[in-house]
Amino acid sequence: MDAIDVVMLTKNSEHLLDECLTSIYNNVPIRQLIIIDGFSTDNTLKVLEKFSKKYGNVKIIMEKGSRAVARERGIGEVETEWFMFADSDVVLCKDWFKKAEKHIDKNVGAVWGLNIDIIPNIKNKLFLKSLALVARECFNLRGGMHDTLIRSETVKDIKIPEELHAYEDAYIISWIKKKHWKVIIGDDLYCLHFRPQDDWSLKESLSLAILDLKCGIVHSHIFRYAFYYPFFIFYWFLQLIGKNSKSSYQRVSQR
Repeated sequence: MDAIDVVMLTKNSEHLLDECLTSIYNNVPIRQLIIIDGFSTDNTLKVLEKFSKKYGNVKIIMEKGSRAVARERGIGEVETEWFMFADSDVVLCKDWFKKAEKHIDKNVGAVWGLNIDIIPNIKNKLFLKSLALVARECFNLRGGMHDTLIRSETVKDIKIPEELHAYEDAYIISWIKKKHWKVIIGDDLYCLHFRPQDDWSLKESLSLAILDLKCGIVHSHIFRYAFYYPFFIFYWFLQLIGKNSKSSYQRVSQR
């Protein structure tokens, strides 16, 4: 496959952006990195400027709208047959793109890598394995754009409801499936997801959950997805423990 466009949404993403972009440039053949930034006020733009000077293929677009508006704006800038959505707080596994390519055939519209949340101070392998299994099942229900390779023609005419500041990823996956394309979950490819340290609090986790539910009401799979919320309650509790402990993030880089 030729080089692809990579679309990334950013807003105050400096906490991991350098590591994130390094992992993408090392593991994906990038024609153009398309950044849709929500008017960041931290050092996000400085980090992007560094990569722009190094690679010369970074395009930055400022956008005030919802995540749905930002996703659609990014899709509109894509010029390659396939493109990738990558979040600004993930680190890709080694050879991510080579592994994703193996899942492509004429009927495949998207290939998704497993999203593995890195929870501060939680090292229990059984819990982390359970979290990965739940992440896979949740993708089957609602989709995700953490690290997703998409055939451009499947979404070229997509119109995402502007009110979706969450579940816009579910809408995209549902759109692709309704067009009778297969969406593949690659068991051999993944990204490590590092949320900002400030997000690991009960208040912030509940805030995100409320936003998820509000936007999810308009999505047809919300009632099936709600089945997993008891697990997330326990998950948020562990986040609170991690936030209040003395140890810090484990920084992981697959380069």
